[in-house]
Amino acid sequence: MVFVYMVECADGTYYTGWTVDLAARVAAHNAGTGARYTRARRPVRLVYWERAADMSSALKREAALRRMSRADKQRLAAKHAANLEEVRP
Repeated sequence: MVFVYMVECADGTYYTGWTVDLAARVAAHNAGTGARYTRARRPVRLVYWERAADMSSALKREAALRRMSRADKQRLAAKHAANLEEVRP
């Protein structure tokens, strides 16, 4: 199973990525062993995630999320806040 996710960094910026193990990936970001971008912006907080059918569709969705404006990312995170409480990776 492949996931596309978005985390909010401590400085308020968003980082988008994909993974096959969502909990481990968020933990890696917070441990400083994730992406270079998030190392200096810890801690990160998972604000959005979705399942993808396969890696190709995950990469396409990741690219689409990265192209979104900050305001659109904030709306997406707010809209899916209940989903984060209901289903933890």
